[in-house]
Amino acid sequence: MPVVVEPQDQSVAALLPLLPAGSQVVASRGPLSGWLDRHLDEYVVVVGPGVDLETGLAISHELRTTRPTVSVVLVVGHVDTAVLVRAMKAGARDVVALGDTAAFTTAVRQAYDTSEALRGPSGARHVGRLITVFSPKGGVGKTTVAVNLALALSEGGARRVCLVDLDLAFGDVAITMQLSPTHTIEQAIGSEVSLDLATVEGLLTRHQGSLMVLAAPLHPDVRERVTPALVVTVLRTLKESFDFVVVDTPPSLDDQILTALDETDECIVVAGLDVPTLKNVKVALETLDVLNIARGHRHLVLNRADEAVGIDVDRVQTILQMPVSAQLPSSLGVAAATNSGTPIVTGEPGHPVSQAIRRLAASLSGVTVAPPTSSDGRHASGAPRARRGMFGRRRKEPA
Repeated sequence: MPVVVEPQDQSVAALLPLLPAGSQVVASRGPLSGWLDRHLDEYVVVVGPGVDLETGLAISHELRTTRPTVSVVLVVGHVDTAVLVRAMKAGARDVVALGDTAAFTTAVRQAYDTSEALRGPSGARHVGRLITVFSPKGGVGKTTVAVNLALALSEGGARRVCLVDLDLAFGDVAITMQLSPTHTIEQAIGSEVSLDLATVEGLLTRHQGSLMVLAAPLHPDVRERVTPALVVTVLRTLKESFDFVVVDTPPSLDDQILTALDETDECIVVAGLDVPTLKNVKVALETLDVLNIARGHRHLVLNRADEAVGIDVDRVQTILQMPVSAQLPSSLGVAAATNSGTPIVTGEPGHPVSQAIRRLAASLSGVTVAPPTSSDGRHASGAPRARRGMFGRRRKEPA
């Protein structure tokens, strides 16, 4: 999918509708390098008018020799002969003026054709990883973990990440991130069979350029109309376009959530250091065992993990019979960040909670996840066949 290098929201809004569904945005050259390292099938880099010309020429010059199958299209405010000559010498495929829709779409299409001719159609199908954040107890910070984990995984745009709010009655992802979505999963109801990537992309809300969000319905009564079949279709469609799909869930094991867990690659189980929460988590884990869901792919996260409450980590691991993957200390800074609409991973990248979440993201992605370079929240930038288990649920065959 095309990647756009552009720091200005207005230019992003003008360019994205002209590109294929699934196109990515990064704000600077740094995240672009990370994106290209992880997406070897990329065919075009669009350098927007908000990037200074020298940087755009440097990108063109570098990619001409290091990635000959990747074309660079420079979008500028005004095209003149001097800019054209310099761009062509640097190796850019084309230079177009912002607003020249025909020239821009032609340049991108030609970039795709050139890439296909150079590398040959591979037929490879991208499949991302689904990470479900779950807890059977409300109020343990599950949404906070999901939001910050998704941002850490995106690495300022170097990875394409979508955050899905499956708390269909009382989802808080949008308000936590101060988003005002015009569409939610509600608009996909009834599209279980016909849903495609372009349609799903139209339901997403962009957060600061890189992270995409599929918001929960605005009204609780919609929940009953979101079928498990729709959940499966949405999640599988998103996995075809995104590197990671992070799912926030309600504190329940209803059909929609069991379906999401059944599709998950990694399950983050969030718990607090109190007896009622640990009891509920233990029961939930036993249920997942019975249904053979995410066995061997569960990660326990202790939130507000202060041993002064009388329960230490060793005791938790004994009770739940699983190791602790991450401990998030209590901090008023987390609540302040949530209330301000700037998640702590981006607002305070050096905070102990941010560091713990980035380490968790690193363990899930297999590579080190770098902190953002700014503190204002902007960018630094086969499987086993399934069979029916208990209660008619699908479950994976044991390995």
